[in-house]
Amino acid sequence: MGQAVSSSQDKPVRVHFEPFNIVVEAQPGGTVLEAAMEAGVHINASCGGEGFCGKCRVTIEQGRVEGGISEQISAADADAGVRQACLATLVEDVVVRVPVESALDKVALKALAAGSAQVAKLIGAEELKAEGRFDPALAKVVVSAEPPSLSDNRNDVARLLSALREKGESDFVFRFEAIRDLPNAWRDGQWTVTTTILRPVGRKSGRNQVIRVEPGDTSDCNLAVAIDLGTTTVWAQIIDLNSGQVLGTEGDFNAQISFGEDVISRIVHAAKPGGLKRLQEAAVNSINGVLKTLARHTGVSLDDVGMATMAGNTTMTQLFLGVEPKYIRLEPYVPAAAYYPPIKASRFGLELADHAHLLMFPSVASYVGGDVVSGVMGSGMHKDERLTLFIDLGTNGEVVVGNRDWMACAAASAGPAFEGGGIKFGMRASKGAIENFSVNPITGEPAIITVGKAKPKGICGSGLIATVAALLLAGIIDERGHYNLERGLPRVRQGEDGPEYVLAWAGDTQIGRDLTLTEMDIDNLLRAKGAMYAAYMTLLEGVGLTIHDLERVILAGGFGQSINLERAIMIGLMPELPLERFTFVGNGSLLGARLVAMSNQLRTEVGDIVDKMTNFELSVAPGYMGNYTGSQFFPHTEGKQLFPRTWEHMQEARRALKEIG
Repeated sequence: MGQAVSSSQDKPVRVHFEPFNIVVEAQPGGTVLEAAMEAGVHINASCGGEGFCGKCRVTIEQGRVEGGISEQISAADADAGVRQACLATLVEDVVVRVPVESALDKVALKALAAGSAQVAKLIGAEELKAEGRFDPALAKVVVSAEPPSLSDNRNDVARLLSALREKGESDFVFRFEAIRDLPNAWRDGQWTVTTTILRPVGRKSGRNQVIRVEPGDTSDCNLAVAIDLGTTTVWAQIIDLNSGQVLGTEGDFNAQISFGEDVISRIVHAAKPGGLKRLQEAAVNSINGVLKTLARHTGVSLDDVGMATMAGNTTMTQLFLGVEPKYIRLEPYVPAAAYYPPIKASRFGLELADHAHLLMFPSVASYVGGDVVSGVMGSGMHKDERLTLFIDLGTNGEVVVGNRDWMACAAASAGPAFEGGGIKFGMRASKGAIENFSVNPITGEPAIITVGKAKPKGICGSGLIATVAALLLAGIIDERGHYNLERGLPRVRQGEDGPEYVLAWAGDTQIGRDLTLTEMDIDNLLRAKGAMYAAYMTLLEGVGLTIHDLERVILAGGFGQSINLERAIMIGLMPELPLERFTFVGNGSLLGARLVAMSNQLRTEVGDIVDKMTNFELSVAPGYMGNYTGSQFFPHTEGKQLFPRTWEHMQEARRALKEIG
């Protein structure tokens, strides 16, 4: 009986990605996008590879693929080898060029890091010390004892417990690893050891855990890391728990973005064979990369880190922990848990010492997660008597309204428009993204500013808001977001996707195509801002209040840090209130994670915040759809009542334009 001969179709193909010069082997029948994920090459895929966003354009320079052509690809582009990576199936060795608009760079991350550093200066250890709340959950206690003798031959643990009691410590449970290491630690340290203790949430709610023992006195090195696991980015800070000093801050993109821009896309991917494992590994690898960079820049060893605090939205939390997330998106929208116990960080692949424990922020509901709880706690909203609106505006939109006595919260289905998702030439705030815009109201000619002052290659969320606000004020679009084609402006035209405005001509861009803003793009922004504003109104109406009752607005999140308030108010994204009522806290998720690392008392307050919050499911909340419909105008259908100053400003601009002719 002869040996079976393998078909050539079973042989892997080589996929060469340019301009990165990365080669990976992949199985025939897989997609170019899947090969890119395997190679660690990022290709924009806002829809998570479902085929409808058209963002994953690549050029096949050599070789052949099957499929990859859709209504998103013009005939001319198809002839030039352009394909959608998620639809293009591998059949032979290929060379794939990834366009510049898919490139990830860290220009915007530097600005976010600077903002986080400023917040760290405003709210930190000194304030906690002054309030008597500097009490890290991780403590190092140095004890000494007399060596054993025939008249005192107690076991090593009993000797340590006795020494700890003399220091005023009590009620312990020992981790096995600490017991294992104790005999040598006592003797190597000549009967002086440093005990690392993880304290419970509230002294009456559990027992102190002895998680590590070291010979001698190592109390001068007591470190923790605070982690924000965001949908788009991952941030971490390393903290000296003796002084409360932040030794360093680093961030990077969350590698999960290659599997989809938003949490729904990732939940869908997690349901695919091996999907949950891939997403969990992507998150862990992103965090480990940031931690290694932190260690390198600060000169500390990650082996000396004894605790990590982490905040993320509900989906990010479950994906990191490897907990099935699919029920989050299925009615009645149920997460796996609100609270998770302290767990060894190494259990999930974090490259920290074996004794290091991970403290996760609790969630309130499927779409109001630990990042919001962390931000509310870090901002101090839960202790303030003023009626406050807290907005975490990023890839997802979460809203909290209330004060120290009560809170109501909700998640708005804003979609990824504020991060560039769903916009034809949308992108993150990286080099070449249009971030600021103004327009001559007579000629319609623009002035644009890009991130890094580079040639434009797309438009980010802040640029989108600036552009729409300027076009609205100039009368180039109306309150419904429709272009005025009758004015005959050279940059306003009928495009392949309908009416559009040319932000930059092809020769002035990095991408070699006219960079445009379509009516469909504006409609996506209109729906996103409408979802957010309707959420504010619905929450307030639910407790018998109005927008005008707000005494303070807190903006959190990376996008909130870069937003222009006047323009956000003009399009109806933010409520029209005096600007002095707005406060920016930057990365509220990281802020709260850092503060909790320094204060065990704040860990108790986190639980109080969760208990105090009442979640509104906006999809079934009375009045939400009416508020949403009313918000589908710039700035609002009730513009005169809700946005009186903005409304008058728009009317003055229109009158001036008519007078000029």
